[in-house]
Amino acid sequence: MLNLSRAATVAQAGFNRWLVPPAAIAVHMCIGQVYGFSVFKKPLAKAIGITAPAATDWTEADVGVAYSIALALLGISAAVFGKWVERSGPRKTMVASMVCFCTGLLLSSLAVKTHQLWLLYLGYGLVGGIGLGLGYIAPVSTLMKWFPDRPGMATGMAIMGFGGGALIGGPMAEELMKKYASATSVGASEAMMLMAGLYAVSMLFGAIIVRVPADGWKPAGWEPKEHVKPLVTNASVSVDVAWKTPQFWMLWVVLCMNVSAGIGILGQASPMIQDMFKVTPAAAAGYVGLLSLCNLGGRFFWSSMSDLVGRKGIYCIYFILGAALYASVPWTQGRGSVTLFVVATGLILTMYGGGFATIPAYLRDLFGSYQVGAIHGRLITAWSMAAIIGPQLVDRLSVANKKTMPPDQAYNSIFHLMVALLVVGLVANLLVRPVDAKHHVRDTAA
Repeated sequence: MLNLSRAATVAQAGFNRWLVPPAAIAVHMCIGQVYGFSVFKKPLAKAIGITAPAATDWTEADVGVAYSIALALLGISAAVFGKWVERSGPRKTMVASMVCFCTGLLLSSLAVKTHQLWLLYLGYGLVGGIGLGLGYIAPVSTLMKWFPDRPGMATGMAIMGFGGGALIGGPMAEELMKKYASATSVGASEAMMLMAGLYAVSMLFGAIIVRVPADGWKPAGWEPKEHVKPLVTNASVSVDVAWKTPQFWMLWVVLCMNVSAGIGILGQASPMIQDMFKVTPAAAAGYVGLLSLCNLGGRFFWSSMSDLVGRKGIYCIYFILGAALYASVPWTQGRGSVTLFVVATGLILTMYGGGFATIPAYLRDLFGSYQVGAIHGRLITAWSMAAIIGPQLVDRLSVANKKTMPPDQAYNSIFHLMVALLVVGLVANLLVRPVDAKHHVRDTAA
C-alpha cells in the first residue's frame, strides 16, 4: 500500500535530487495532454455525421469550451488547494491529480460515446481541470525546494514536461483515433479511454519516486548568498499578504497576457494550420507535436536564461519579440510559406512556455521561498482568466470571420489582437517594483 503522507516522502540522507525531475516530468507530460486537445476538435465536430458534419453534431467552438473550462479549473483549483498541497506533500497531491485527470478522460470518453456535450464539459473540463491544477503546482513547489541554487532552471525542469504533453498526446490521440475509427465512430471515445489508462500508470510512477528534502537541507557546497539585485529579496512574504500587494497583481497581468496570447493559438493549432495551408490532419497533428516540443524546450531554455538575465528582463524579451513575431505571421501566410509560419509560431510558443516556467522564480525573487507554492497557486488564476480570453477569442473570431472571408484568411486579425495583448503585458512588467519591507515575515518557522 502506497503511503501518501508527506512524512513518508521526506528523503533520507544521500538521496540524489536529480531523481526528482523525472517524477515531475512523469506527471506533467500526462496532464500536459491538454495542449494537444485541438486534435479532437475536427473529429468531434463530425462524430455523428462521420464523413460530413450533421445538424446534430457539435461545432469546433462547442468542443473548445471544454478546453477553456479545463484550463480555467487548473488555475482555480491551484489557488483553492495551494495551502493543502504544501501541507500534504507531492505524493498525495500527485495521486489525487491522477484520479481526477484520468477520471475526466473516462467521462469524456463516455460523453463522446453518448454524444452528451454537458458530460464532456463535466469530465474533461471540471473534473479533469481539477486534476490539472493539483498536478501542476506540486512538482513546481517540490523542485524549487530541491534546487535553491538554480531556481529558474528548477522551475523550467518542473514545468517543461507540461509543455511537452502534446508532443506525445497529440500524435498518440491521432493514431489511436485512426486505429479505432469505423463507419459509426471517429475513434475518439476509444482513444480517450486508452489514454486514461496509460496516463494513470505514468502518474503513479511519478508519485512513487517523488521525495521532498528534509528540513534544513541544502545542496552540498552551496550557501545562501545575500542578494544585491533590487528585485531579488532574502526576506519572505506570506501568501495571504502577497496577493494584496501591487507586485502580485502586476505579475498576474503579466502572466494573463502572455498566456492569453499563446494559449488560444495553441488550442486552435490543428484546425488553424489545416485552414491556412491545407495540410492533412496527420501533418496538423505533427505540427501540434512540434509546437509542444517548442513549448517544452522554451520552458527550460528561457527560465534557465532568466537566472542570468533576470526575470524582468526576460519577460521584456518575451513580450517585445513575441509581438514582432505575431505581427509577421499574416505575412508568412500571404507568402504561402508554411515553413516560415511554423518557425514563427514555434518561436512564439518557446516564449509562451518560458513565461510559465519563469513566473515561479519571479515570485520567489519578489516574495521569498516561504509559501511560494501557495502564492504560485493563487497567481495561476491569471491562467484561468487567460484560458477563457485566449481560446474563446480565437475560436469565436475565427468562426465569425469564416462567414465573411475564405478560411485561410480568417486568422489574420486574430494575430494582430495577440500583439495588443502582449503590449499590455509589457507595460505591466515594466511597472514591477521591489516589495515593501513592511510586508516581510519576521519568522517563517510558523
